[in-house]
Amino acid sequence: MADTKRSLQTILRQLYFGDTVGSRAFRYALLLFDLVTIGYFIVSSMIDKDRIHHELDYAIAAVLALDYVARLIAERRRTKYVFSFTSLADLVVIVSLVAPAFFENFAFLRVVRMLRLMRSYHLLKELRQASKWFRRNEEIFQSGINLIVFIFVVTALVFVVENDRNANINNYLDALYFTVTTLTTTGFGDITMTDSVGRLMTVVIMIFGVALFLRLVQTIFRPAKVNLSCPDCGLNRHDPDAVHCKHCGRILNIPTEGTWD
Repeated sequence: MADTKRSLQTILRQLYFGDTVGSRAFRYALLLFDLVTIGYFIVSSMIDKDRIHHELDYAIAAVLALDYVARLIAERRRTKYVFSFTSLADLVVIVSLVAPAFFENFAFLRVVRMLRLMRSYHLLKELRQASKWFRRNEEIFQSGINLIVFIFVVTALVFVVENDRNANINNYLDALYFTVTTLTTTGFGDITMTDSVGRLMTVVIMIFGVALFLRLVQTIFRPAKVNLSCPDCGLNRHDPDAVHCKHCGRILNIPTEGTWD
């Protein structure tokens, strides 16, 4: 039994952390599954109607549970993994998928599944190892995923808090619309908070969210730069083809592959 357990652990460690073609293919398959489930959760959250059949939810929950157990077996530091944010988010998502079998299918259960967006960061890790082009533009992709995760998590919070309080927020799409108009400071005014809790939440979104939102958007659309600290002045962002530091004029030696797209 012990030999079988060690053999299973070795196989799973190779699949989750190995560098073979088969290991990478396995992880890419998991990443594809993550992206598909994220898309499914977003779309299903926007459909504000009670569903009687939940077979697809249960199937996804079964796959996620198997993945969770397999990762747990493969991990060397299991306690750290169990209490990591990603692991806890996965458990919450699994519970939200099977809860309708035992309790009433509350709308917020579908919104809680937005925590699956946290798996997007695993995609960044895999792409960082596989693509040189991605490594050159990693900051843009990182900011893009941060922006998407931030918007949908805030939207989920707005929907959960205001769904039963505000007659103008009837589904997840309404909450998304309110969140984006607030973060962009557009403020059309067709959806407003009418209760104290909602107004307080809006204040928090405007104070902290707008600054973060603008920062992330700025990072996505600003020109590509190379991270290389100047030995003299410390400036650490330069044009890809820079020969001299723009701040102090020191000659730079920026590693390149001979061409820039």
